Amino acid sequence: MTARPERARRRNRPPRLRGLSINRLLPNMLTMLALCAGVTAMRFAIQGRFEAAVVSVMIAAVFDALDGRIARLLNGQSRFGEELDSLSDVVSFGVAPAITLYLWVLSGAGTPGWIAVLAFSVCAALRLARFNSKLGDSDLPPYAYNYFTGVPAPAAAGLVLLPLVISFEAGTTVFGHPLFVGVWAAAIALLMVSQWPTFSFKGIRVPQKYVIPLLAAVGLLAAMLVSTPWLTLALIGVAYLASLPFSLRQYRRLRREAERLHEAAHQDPEAEAGAEAEAAGERPAD
Repeated sequence: MTARPERARRRNRPPRLRGLSINRLLPNMLTMLALCAGVTAMRFAIQGRFEAAVVSVMIAAVFDALDGRIARLLNGQSRFGEELDSLSDVVSFGVAPAITLYLWVLSGAGTPGWIAVLAFSVCAALRLARFNSKLGDSDLPPYAYNYFTGVPAPAAAGLVLLPLVISFEAGTTVFGHPLFVGVWAAAIALLMVSQWPTFSFKGIRVPQKYVIPLLAAVGLLAAMLVSTPWLTLALIGVAYLASLPFSLRQYRRLRREAERLHEAAHQDPEAEAGAEAEAAGERPAD
């Protein structure tokens, strides 16, 4: 007789709130670590410890690179995580580098120096807002998925700090002049919000014969970062800048090829499926 009332009480009991697994929380934890590193960079800059500030921004970039990839591996993507990641990026790669440069030399430029700081921070926020608005956009052509529109915020943070990094190795020369740093920050800010296609490096496939040389190069890079960190970071920044013209040329070449295939598909309707597959970099089905 007591079994039925017990079952009735269980049915009427409100459902328990289900918790989140560590797999779903781990990407957000990494995002929070990136945010903490970015805020800590500003603290180091206030204390005049600019080397530690640059290192903190680099650590934030590492965490930012890991959180998205781990979220996809663990199937932990969420809208909350996407928004948190963007807010963290604005602070770590928009505000923190700009404040660091202001406390380094731009404060000596007065109002123009502060305008450069505001321009970089605002452009970082606009760039991330534009990226968020295109999340899930299926209208992009297949060749465009391997490119970012404009310089990504973490890369822009590294580039805007390049004069400071060079000063660690070569001293405060022309790279430490407030006028140069202000113009440099404004130029990087414009690159963030520009339509310049930049390599994303996410979909690059390494041929098997280059796997061992690539791993050896990574080991060499790690050794250089330990022995001569500032020179190595400066070379990485210069190499990224040198890649921008190549990314633009490659993007335009792919766009012209896609337009040619599209026109050929309209002229020959039977070849349309093969043309679309070729434009996407796939082999048509036999």
